[in-house]
Amino acid sequence: MEKMLQQSVDHFPPALRLLEKRRELADADQSLREHREEFQARMAVLRQRQAELEQQEQALKESLARSDKFLQEVEARRSRALQRAARERHLAGHREAEALRLRDQLEELHREHAQLQRRLQRLEPCARLLEKALEHLPEFQEVSELVARFDGLADTQAALRLTARERLAELNAARAQLQRLRDAWQNELLGQGQRRAQLQERLEAARERTLQWESKWIQIQNTAAAKTLLLGRTRMAALNLFQAVCQHQRQPPTLDVEDTEGQLEHVKLFILGLAATLARVAQAEVQPLLAGPNPGSLGPPAPQQRALLHCPRRSAKVYSK
Repeated sequence: MEKMLQQSVDHFPPALRLLEKRRELADADQSLREHREEFQARMAVLRQRQAELEQQEQALKESLARSDKFLQEVEARRSRALQRAARERHLAGHREAEALRLRDQLEELHREHAQLQRRLQRLEPCARLLEKALEHLPEFQEVSELVARFDGLADTQAALRLTARERLAELNAARAQLQRLRDAWQNELLGQGQRRAQLQERLEAARERTLQWESKWIQIQNTAAAKTLLLGRTRMAALNLFQAVCQHQRQPPTLDVEDTEGQLEHVKLFILGLAATLARVAQAEVQPLLAGPNPGSLGPPAPQQRALLHCPRRSAKVYSK
């Protein structure tokens, strides 16, 4: 019995294929019958269609004979009918080719059926062994359950192997990606170090430029302060001159304190007027002296007159007094 069980286990796959071939043979027979019925129905439809086409063609001929008025329309219809007939003939040819192909397929199925029958005869002892093995396995009621159990185990084993290969491929891909990430991290770290060194150099250069510009800014501020002080002194001197001129002219100051240009212009006009007045006075005093002594006067000119001749500024001051 153990030897028979071992032989049945060894011949289990052929028995399985035998059952599968039986089922395929039954399916092929059913498909063949269906194709045969469909082909017969198609041939009947084609014959009916051909008869209808012949009737339509006869009607078209009679219509052409009856009337020439609708010749163009009838011709168009006839051409369309002919086109449809050509398509139908083409379709019929295609269906005939399909029928030939189905016949060839049927013959092939017959040959395969014969081969399966011969294999069935060869595998018949294996089927009997399976039935005997089924008697010693009470958990299975039929051979198909045993075969299905074997198929399930085989499919599970194949799925597990496929899953293991997929997981191994994923693991290798993850390792390769990790190595690439490590290399990229090292490269990024080196790049960041180089950029940090460059930024440090730029920072030092910026600090040096900042110190230079700060020193220049301090120098500019000092120069501006000196210029501001000089400007303030200048404006104060101009204001003093303007106030002195106004006081000399006995006029109240009419310009704003901040209007330095107007004050200088007023002082300039005053100086120009005073210079013109002094020039006229000096010219009036010098002309009698150049003309000679007065006959009625005796002796040289007075010392004050000689001093006025040699110092026009002093004469202008005396005149102003």
